[in-house]
Amino acid sequence: MKKHDAEIYRLSADSAETALAQGALDSKTKLLIVLALDALKGAAQGVKVVAAQARAAGAREDEIAEALRLAYYVSGMDVVKTCLNAYETEDNGKM
Repeated sequence: MKKHDAEIYRLSADSAETALAQGALDSKTKLLIVLALDALKGAAQGVKVVAAQARAAGAREDEIAEALRLAYYVSGMDVVKTCLNAYETEDNGKM
């Protein structure tokens, strides 16, 4: 996007930086919320990427599971297959 529209890229990057900056909620908590929202949206790649970011921020597997359970609670069974992407790795497809 940066190559095609530097302004929208900057706005998007600024928005992400602002949303994910540590504030009243710590970074790990924000990433767990984003993880649940990506699962709700059906964003399989987003779930995979954000789960890895959450782990890097110190999220435990039980915390990731709880965030994904909240997504399921809100949206039902459709989110289950998307949630499974949080447990796939590049090495073998499954954790």
